[in-house]
Amino acid sequence: MEYIILIMIGLMASALGALVGIGGGVIIVPLLIFFGINMGILDRITPQSAVGTSSIILIVIGLSAMISYGRSNQVDKKNGGLFLIGIMPGAFIGSYASRFFTVDSFNLYFGIFLIFLSTLLIVRDRIKPISIFQDERYMEPHVDNMGDVHHYGFPAYIAIISTFIVGFFTGLFGIGGGALMTPLMLLVFRMPATIAIGTSMMMVFFSGSAAAFGHILQGNVDVWYAALIVPAAFIGAKIGVMANRHFNSDSLVVVLRTVLLLLGIYMILKTIL
Repeated sequence: MEYIILIMIGLMASALGALVGIGGGVIIVPLLIFFGINMGILDRITPQSAVGTSSIILIVIGLSAMISYGRSNQVDKKNGGLFLIGIMPGAFIGSYASRFFTVDSFNLYFGIFLIFLSTLLIVRDRIKPISIFQDERYMEPHVDNMGDVHHYGFPAYIAIISTFIVGFFTGLFGIGGGALMTPLMLLVFRMPATIAIGTSMMMVFFSGSAAAFGHILQGNVDVWYAALIVPAAFIGAKIGVMANRHFNSDSLVVVLRTVLLLLGIYMILKTIL
């Protein structure tokens, strides 16, 4: 039973994460907490080991999806490199901040965070893109996978500061950063959705690597659990990328935000009841 649960977590979380550009950590962590701490099936799971193990898995999900999206010209490598200046140190620092979590405090804060992400996914299509950071001095052409040319650009300091904050939450909660990076790129940096999703998976890979390094130094990674989830996550990420090219992901985003909302409420209730 333990093996089947871990494999299914890897497949489901990575496929959905790669499909909508969130990485999958927001699914992996609560599932590890549920089957570990709440159900007692994964008996070695703690909040720290759930976050640390998730960070290792996100490296695989991010790498698999990044390579696939890169082949179809859906990764903005230049601006992605700029984002790394902020997101990687933020993720490393966040990994050390996670040591202060107890089970109850983790459930409470992660539950609030999941509700925030769900709300963000609900309103992101209703919020007009912010144009304040758009400046002709930074505008450059970018060609997406359909051959369409998009012009966008933004000041470097805005990109670094905002991605540092994203990186901190990446290391703190083991979420990979994609759930925050994709809306950030769409709404603030005004990148087209096809490029934003691909570039988001690049962020998942590198932020996951930085966070995982910090968690490994603290002994927060369950190697055996990760070894079972990683192969399934690699396959699931490939499935998610292929599905992204053939299906409308909007309906799946609706499902995702509903699941995140319910998970958030559940984790908060587990704390206060």
